Amino acid sequence: MERDSQLELYRLVADRLKEAHSRVRTLQVPEDVRVALSRQLLAITASAKHDLSGAARRLDRLMNDLDEGRFPSERGTDGTP
Repeated sequence: MERDSQLELYRLVADRLKEAHSRVRTLQVPEDVRVALSRQLLAITASAKHDLSGAARRLDRLMNDLDEGRFPSERGTDGTP
């Protein structure tokens, strides 16, 4: 039973990652912002191999930020100007 729920979470994260990559590709933002977002997605993808539930939470936060128009600053991803 646990294996089934883990597989379902894996499918959900994989589908959401595809959606997130697609959204990032189509955003009308400066290239450095797009690169920062792509790096975040790559980090989430890599972390999913070791911590699937943590990756799902990180992906949810990133998708919420995209929904609300919050992007990494053009100078850095830590939010500093």
